[in-house]
Amino acid sequence: MRQYVFLLSSLVRGKLSSRVSIKNVCKVVCGIYYLGEVSMNNIRTFLLRLSRRQKRFIQVATDILLVWSALWFAFVVRLGIDDMINPVKMHFWLFIAAPLIAIPLFIRFGMYRAVMRYFGNDALIAIIKAVSLSSLILAVVVYWYSNHDNVVPRSIIFNYWWLSLIMLGGLRLAMRQYFLGDWFAAAQHVPFTSRDDGLPRVAIYGAGAAGNQLVAALRMGRVMRPVAFIDDDESIADRIISGLQVYKPEHIQQMIERTGAQELLLAVPSSSRARRREILGLLEGFPLHVRSVPGFMDLASGRVKVDDIQEVDIADLLGRDPVPAQGELQERCIKGLCVMVTGAGGSIGSELCRQILALKPTTLLLYEHSEFNLYNIFGELERRVGLKSLSVKVLPILGSVRNSHKLLDVMKTWHVDTVYHAAAYKHVPMVEHNIAEGVLNNVIGTLNTAQAALQSGVSNFVLISTDKAVRPTNVMGSTKRLAEMTLQALSREVAPVLFGDSANVSRVNKTRFTMVRFGNVLGSSGSVIPLFHKQIKAGGPLTVTHPKITRYFMTIPEAAQLVIQAGSMGQGGDVFVLDMGEPVRIVELAEKMIHLSGFSVRSDKNLHGDIEIEFTGLRPGEKLYEELLIGDNVVATRHPMIMCANEDMLPWDELKQRLSQLLDAVDQDDYVRVRQLLRETVSGYAPEGEIVDWIHQQRRAEPS
Repeated sequence: MRQYVFLLSSLVRGKLSSRVSIKNVCKVVCGIYYLGEVSMNNIRTFLLRLSRRQKRFIQVATDILLVWSALWFAFVVRLGIDDMINPVKMHFWLFIAAPLIAIPLFIRFGMYRAVMRYFGNDALIAIIKAVSLSSLILAVVVYWYSNHDNVVPRSIIFNYWWLSLIMLGGLRLAMRQYFLGDWFAAAQHVPFTSRDDGLPRVAIYGAGAAGNQLVAALRMGRVMRPVAFIDDDESIADRIISGLQVYKPEHIQQMIERTGAQELLLAVPSSSRARRREILGLLEGFPLHVRSVPGFMDLASGRVKVDDIQEVDIADLLGRDPVPAQGELQERCIKGLCVMVTGAGGSIGSELCRQILALKPTTLLLYEHSEFNLYNIFGELERRVGLKSLSVKVLPILGSVRNSHKLLDVMKTWHVDTVYHAAAYKHVPMVEHNIAEGVLNNVIGTLNTAQAALQSGVSNFVLISTDKAVRPTNVMGSTKRLAEMTLQALSREVAPVLFGDSANVSRVNKTRFTMVRFGNVLGSSGSVIPLFHKQIKAGGPLTVTHPKITRYFMTIPEAAQLVIQAGSMGQGGDVFVLDMGEPVRIVELAEKMIHLSGFSVRSDKNLHGDIEIEFTGLRPGEKLYEELLIGDNVVATRHPMIMCANEDMLPWDELKQRLSQLLDAVDQDDYVRVRQLLRETVSGYAPEGEIVDWIHQQRRAEPS
């Protein structure tokens, strides 16, 4: 402090001794700025703690002073300062009338209801209206009450109008910036104004409306410090927007060196996925943690705000834009009908419920065996019904698809029209060593649900299947293929005798059974994407089973939308296959996620990298390449993303015998027989290694 006082006194006297260098002068300036900012922060904190009434009193008192100042300066501008007679003395009545007219109008136009920190265009328009109207009324007063002895120049009113606008509006804009605590946001390149406030420095890709809103939100929240824009619009390159310089994409490295940016926020919510993929490909080579603001539809629906920052959506890396839905196909099996979703709390089931709700069924039955999952999806759908005032009855039903009596009771009671069967065990390694549960849930659960639908006269039944049912190498895939075969066989029967019916009674079949098969969905439970995010946060390594392993990916909303449309297209027994695009190498996906998180991959070629990719070997039942079709007989449909596959099948009577034998083998813990029956029944099933059920293996190992 003494050094600052000495240097300051030297500057004031104009005497810079040899002890006073330019560097010390800079220190003085920076020190004064720092002390001033501390004082300003204290004043700001004091003002923010005042009561609402106290704040309004200060605003009104300040506005009265500003009105008087504007009126006085109006005379100065008109008459000049040298020869002007004191306007307060000559026109005292005018200085009384001006605030008496202006302040009530300011109150009426809501100028004292605006919060300074959120002061925006609407508040400025209100000021313009209030000041203009008060000036007009003051002009009328001047016209009626001025006389020859006390003439008020006509230009005074015009001067008063524009001066009031500048003073009232300017002060409020200045106070907004003051309360935001970022006076020098618009002067980051000016000497002595740059500072290190300890906040992460972020660049924003996209200098449009979303980018500017994001800058305002970040400055207000004071969690990150925006330092630059990046935009490929040539017309704004190298210009200043919201106090930030706009850089071209090819100058990103230069931007990093100048600003020290550590993160990049993608603010292009309305761009297509293909365009976002191009941008992410460009950014991958820079040491920046890339995140994004939500998509346009999320913003428009109110689910999220523009300042809700999230990790980069991996769907953007795939770069495929979803095909617009065909409304007639979406509504055919849902609108005005009673719809039931099994496995309603799962990844696919819950998204199906969201989209079905928007298509306005009369009743939506949520059938789920997990109480927690059912509670979550029911609460979410109830809120949507309330917010959108939908006339849809949503009912949560706890139950298992292995309970055939419960399924039949529910479908008959509510006169269900359409069933979407999403309930299944789908994690390959889990089902591989819990074979009994896999068979009972995936095969018998589907059988129970289908037979209950047939008995209760359900019109439409849609099975959610998987690409792992194609030439399966694991128990999960083979059980899902067997579930498909069950529906194929039932669909061919006009009046089948149901499995397990000792009375041998034929049932009239009025149900149209269809199956929809697709690959991995991004973000589902057990998906590799959430696992990679978790491993990156922990510092690695990222675990990949094999360097060459590939998978097909689709977003959950797109998959659910296509499932609904495909389910409306079939004639009965159809196996529909969704166009999953190109397969993705998992190791490349892992590398992209590491790069876009701001890290580098540690490998033999880069020993000083941040995060390593570790190959753990294929898990039991897992294969390198997933297939989507059996055979080459693929038929196009009216939808460009949906194809129909011709599948082998067994007659219903023969399939019932196989199912009975399979159940007997499971009951007897004879898993050699289980594998033999699956191989004989499911075309292309080629299990790798021994088939082992952990529970029954342990039971047999224990001494009797």
